[in-house]
Amino acid sequence: MDFLSEIERRRTFGIISHPDAGKTTLTEKLLLYGGAIQEAGAVKSNKVKKGATSDFMEIERQRGISVATSVLAFIYRDKKINILDTPGHKDFAEDTFRTLTAVDSVIVVIDVAKGVEEQTQKLVEVCRLRSIPILVFINKLDREGKDAFDLMDEVEIKLGLTVTPLTFPIGMGYDFKGIYNIWEKNLELFNSDDKQKISKKIKYGSIDDQKLKLSIGSKQLKQLKEDIELITGVYPKFDREKYLSGSLQPVFFGSALNNFGVQELLDCFIKIAPKPRPKISDTRIIYPKEVEFTGFVFKIHANMDPKHRDRLAFIKIVSGKFERNTSYLHVRQNKRLKFSSPNAFFAEKKQIVDISFPGDIVGLHDTGNFKIGDTLTTGEKINFKGIPSFSPEHFRYINNIDPMKAKQLEKGIDQLMDEGVAQLFILNINNRKVIGTVGALQFEVIQYRLLHEYGAKCNFENLNVYKACWISIEKSKNNEVEEFKRVKQKFLAKDNKEQLVFLADSDFTLQMTKNKYPSIKFYFTSEYK
Repeated sequence: MDFLSEIERRRTFGIISHPDAGKTTLTEKLLLYGGAIQEAGAVKSNKVKKGATSDFMEIERQRGISVATSVLAFIYRDKKINILDTPGHKDFAEDTFRTLTAVDSVIVVIDVAKGVEEQTQKLVEVCRLRSIPILVFINKLDREGKDAFDLMDEVEIKLGLTVTPLTFPIGMGYDFKGIYNIWEKNLELFNSDDKQKISKKIKYGSIDDQKLKLSIGSKQLKQLKEDIELITGVYPKFDREKYLSGSLQPVFFGSALNNFGVQELLDCFIKIAPKPRPKISDTRIIYPKEVEFTGFVFKIHANMDPKHRDRLAFIKIVSGKFERNTSYLHVRQNKRLKFSSPNAFFAEKKQIVDISFPGDIVGLHDTGNFKIGDTLTTGEKINFKGIPSFSPEHFRYINNIDPMKAKQLEKGIDQLMDEGVAQLFILNINNRKVIGTVGALQFEVIQYRLLHEYGAKCNFENLNVYKACWISIEKSKNNEVEEFKRVKQKFLAKDNKEQLVFLADSDFTLQMTKNKYPSIKFYFTSEYK
């Protein structure tokens, strides 16, 4: 298969939602249909020892939540599908925001009972700002929940989307019988009780099939016909170009846990979802079909396998071919690197790949060369844009409990900060280390991982900081700058890139400082470079 054909068959997408909407379960069932796994893991059941395939960290298995983005891939109907299963919990939103820079489309999962929730709104807003194509999957229809039409209205109002259903449920909760597939104009009922394997289906070619009345009853058949008539009159007809431009969002209904509606979603997705898209760099737009290789680091994960202490940098390939044992330019360090064992991810298995194409995610073994946002190219000196570091909202001193493990603690902190799970600030006045996170739960994850992956014990001490602000200074105002550094010295720190940061203890302090030192600019984000 030639280079252009390989690009055409790639589909790279992220799955986003509020916590517990069924995102990781949907990921499992997509892998199940793709043949990447034979049996899905129960995400939260303590009775089932097998954990969810995408939740590979021990703490995720214990807590029943995803705290890091997982990269998974499988082949389905000759399409190479790359899934990025993201954390839903708001405390890990920064990892999700960065992951959205590496996807070509997203699937938004919504709980039928809870509807649109806060974290979903924030994530969808990021997608809308970047014009990422969005597909909506309304999940858990086997449970009692909101009316399907009310849910679609809620999606339009709260998320600012324009929706059109491509499947529609027959009943809900105890009365849930199956799915009418508007996209393929057929209807499928489900009769399997085995939630871990692919359900057997009874398929009807038409809504007017006489046997259908016997299966679902005349009352539900009448209601279904009325619903389909209403959909045809109220919602816009699906237009793929509008979907790809981000102005129309198809909606699917189902139950991921019970395999209802998942295959309908997948079959439609591979036909309508975008192939690899262009990406903006600091000098020009890079197109997937370009011959020269380019790619960027959107995620780093230490200790993927604790037995081997390996650290992987996840690269999204933007253009050209990435080949094993080929020399590439690390733009930030201006040096060439060669990779003997690049990894691809098929379900829970890593495997070495010789060649990868635009849209693919490759894991590169890293000894500390990479930081999030780094660019790799054949030789062109470019940097991809739009991978931000957000100002943390929670700040704590980190203290070493075991002096004998000081080196392990330092190494662990450095590696976890490189992952982007949190940010490290070193105070100018006394060199104390301060950890800043987007969410408080991150501190628990950091403490757990430092102990179990590095053998280092630590505790945290509260620090009253409102915001971390990155600073840019007009060089012509030296007197003002020196006064600022002298007066505010106890609030100043350096981040891990040696950039000066102002740790404001309140909004009032920040506003007063801005007014007093107008030549100094304060920023709540710092783009990775």
